[in-house]
Order: sequence, then structure tokens, then C-alpha cells
Amino acid sequence: SAPENLPEIARQLGVANIVEGSVQKNGDAVRVNVQLIKAADDSHLWAETFDRKLTDIFSVETEVAKAIADQLRAKVTGQEEQVMAAKPTDNPQAYDAYLRGLAYNLKAQNSPANSLGAQKHLREAVRLDPKFALSWALLSYVDAVGYIGVTLQPTESLQEEARQAAETALTLQPNLGEGLIAKGFYYYAYQKDYPTAVRYFEQARPLLPNSSRIPESLAYVARRGGQWEQSESFFNQAERLDPRNVHLLTQHALSYLLLRRFAEAQRKLDQVLNITPDDVDTLAVKGSIAQAEGDLPRASAILGPLHPAADNTAALETQVYQAILERHPDQIISRLKEILARPDPAVGYFNGELRFWLGWVQQVGGDQAAAQESWRQAHSELEPFLKEQPDNYNLMGDLALVEMGLGNKATALSMAERAMAANPIEKDVVDGPGPIEILARVAAQTEEPDRAIAALKKLLSIPYEGAQEPDRAIAALKKLLSIPYEGALPTGNAPLTPALLRLDPMFDPLRNDPRFQKLITKEGTAPPASPKP
Repeated sequence: SAPENLPEIARQLGVANIVEGSVQKNGDAVRVNVQLIKAADDSHLWAETFDRKLTDIFSVETEVAKAIADQLRAKVTGQEEQVMAAKPTDNPQAYDAYLRGLAYNLKAQNSPANSLGAQKHLREAVRLDPKFALSWALLSYVDAVGYIGVTLQPTESLQEEARQAAETALTLQPNLGEGLIAKGFYYYAYQKDYPTAVRYFEQARPLLPNSSRIPESLAYVARRGGQWEQSESFFNQAERLDPRNVHLLTQHALSYLLLRRFAEAQRKLDQVLNITPDDVDTLAVKGSIAQAEGDLPRASAILGPLHPAADNTAALETQVYQAILERHPDQIISRLKEILARPDPAVGYFNGELRFWLGWVQQVGGDQAAAQESWRQAHSELEPFLKEQPDNYNLMGDLALVEMGLGNKATALSMAERAMAANPIEKDVVDGPGPIEILARVAAQTEEPDRAIAALKKLLSIPYEGAQEPDRAIAALKKLLSIPYEGALPTGNAPLTPALLRLDPMFDPLRNDPRFQKLITKEGTAPPASPKP
């Protein structure tokens, strides 16, 4: 669209001139209209129309860049001339596939649907042009983000593809900034070698001087290391460079969410919705915040109208959690049964995860026999994935909860402890505490609270006072309420809060314990009576 107030836009962006244009495609013919406008008085410094074949589209980019540099009397270095003249690929179909993959990657939220969509198109791009370095780099990056965010199945083959794709990109183009970022993300996601990751990001900085990807990547590393203020500074730098990047804004919002700074998270999410209205993933996160604040009517108003697909797991499971918190599961049971009647094999173990949720809502609804059957099916579906994903702590958490539902106390507690060992809090303060929440849930349900102390030893390595109370489940909850982390339930949104503890049925066995009542009492108000299904 043609902006109406260019001087104001230029003032906000801090620029003197604006490039405006349009592209029209008809078959294999392309017409590109470009104008260079002096923002102060809305005068045209230069305008040109280019008629080209689609196969020659990259030469138009070069011509436009050179013409604008000439008009602005910019001194272009030899390296900049090479960048302007470079073609990412000679194959238009490969470039089209790359752009489609990039579009998925730039969506607001990481989800299996978005990760799988990006991966599919980028694999097609490098198949069509094996020398397409930029696409190799983005494929590696998507694989790494999908691995650490567990939106792709975290297998050894995924890790190997990420490694090879990054190395291929840099072999083809050693000074490719995006390739260096991909290599850094490989060390960040798979190796948790944060110093090496940072070195690669810093190597990319001079090659991508105005890219938000550098400070964004540094923000992630700082966040995983618990350097919250530094992470915040990097996010702010990235947003100044790319203020309409909804993925970046969402990640910044998630930082606030982990810190339980819910009002600030809401404001960031509202920025995202201003750019991409009605985005299901973003609305689901807002619903999660309302749940964490104990405002179920507000959460229902946000989540009720949403219709997430089965591969939109976080949004779907946030809806399921809402039904559990409200203890009105009938409608969501029907929805889960409908999805699980036609499972999508592409989402892997997430189908078994949904069966865990089905069992939970059936239990909340009072149908214990149906819950047991769902959990038996969930176990049979989840367990085989653990053989090919031996380090997947989220999968271990799912299995711990399923074993708990089936009454296998020792196995449930052991699996929760195994998840803790797979992702120690010392290496990952964002996801590391999650398995401890799983253990606290299992301990609460199985009346084996003393077993929780083994998990809490991980937390005692950080500067918090050690637990002295005999009931270790209560102590675990105290710890979890005092640190920032991503929620352990498969929704992966809000961490535990006193409000969630008051509402979540999994903690019903602790409700008559005076220490639990003190834990969930906020500002001296009396806790509600023990809720009943």
C-alpha cells in the first residue's frame, strides 16, 4: 500500500529518504516500479520502471540498488558492489521455495506447523539448487530452532541435517553472515556451547551490520544463561533495527512471561496483534497469561473463539488446560477425540502428548476408566519415540505424567528425574526448571513427596536457600514460584503462579496442607475452598 504520511514515517524510522515501489507479475514477465522519495517535502528524486523476465529478476535488484546509491551520491565500497551484484540463486523456483520457507520462519510463534512448513520449503529449495548457500543457512537455522524449541522431532538426524546445512552454506560462501548465524545456532541449540555460539554471531556482525538477527541471537544466549538484563538490552537493540518483526516481538514477550512480568508481556503481544490481527498463536499466549493470573473468564473469552489445528500444539493445549482449570471438559474431550481419530504422523510424539491431555480431561470429568485407557494408549505411542529421541526432556516429562496417571509411582518419579538430568538448570535456566515442576506434580499426585528432594538438588546449585521442610513437594513449589522459567506442561507458556496452584486439579491432594494454603495465599487473602470436579 502507498503510505499517506511519508514525512511522519521517515521521522519515526530516522531516515531522510524512502524507497517506494510495486511488483506486478504476469506469467513469466515482471514489471517493477521504483521511486526514491525525499521524505521532508515528499518530492521524487528518481523513478524508474523495469520490465524483465522472472528469470532475470535478480538483475533488477542490482540495478535498483546501484541507481539509488548514485542518486544519493553514496560512496559504494568494492565489497558492497559485490553484495549488490550477487545472485542468491539462478533458479527462480528455488528462490520461490526459499521465500516460502522464510515466510514460515518469520511467523509470530514457533510451532510444529510453522517449523515443518519452513523445513519442507527449504529442503525443496536446496534440492532444486544444491549451491543455494542462503537457503542452506536458513534450513540449518530452522532445524536448530525447531530442536531447542521442540517444535520439530529432536532426533539425531535433525541435528546432523542442521550441522551439514550450516557447513554447506559456509563452504559455498565463506563470508555469508547468515551462514555464520546458522553455525552459531548449531552450537547454541545442540551443544549448549554458548561462548562458541557468541563467537560466530559476532563474526557475522560486520557482514550484516543492520540485521536484527545478531542482537536477537545474542538475546537468546543471554536468556538461556539467566542474564535477563543483558537479554532485554539485546532485544531492544533488535527491535530498533526491525520494529515490525512479529517473531522478534513475540520472543521478547515470552521473556517477560518467563519473568512473570505479565503486563509487559501483554503490551508486546498487543504490538504483534496490531501487525498480524487475530494470530491464533499470539492469542493463545494471551490466554495463557490470563490463566496464570487466575482470570479464567478473561482466558475463556480469548481462547474460546480459537480453532487451532492439531499441529498448532501450544494453542490447542492451552485451550485444553483452560477446560481443565474450569473443570468443564466435555466439549474439549470431543475435540481431542476428533483430532486423535486422524493423527498427523508428521508431528511425531505430539499425538501421544495429546492423548495424555485427553486422559487428564477425562479424569477431571470423572470418567476414570476412559482416562486409564487414554493413558495406556499414550504410553504405547510415546515410549517408542524415546528410543530415537533419548535426550528429549519434554517427551520424558510427558511419560512421567502418563506413568503417574497409570499409578506407576516409582517409574513416574524416575522419569521426571531423568528429564532433569537431560537438561540441567545450570545449562538452561529457561527450560531447565521445567522437569522440576513435573516432579512436583508427580510427587503431589502419588503421595511420595520425599522423592522430590533429589530433583531439588539441581536447584540448590543456584543462589536460593535450601529446602528445610519435611514435605519436599511443597518446597519444590516454593522454588518454582521464585524463579523465572517456561511452564513445564506441554503448552510451554506460563510458569506456575499462586493463581494456577489454586486452580490446577493436579495439586488437589495438597490443598489441606497448611503450608500449601500459605503458598497459594496472595497478600493475606484466604484461599478458596478446595474445588471439586
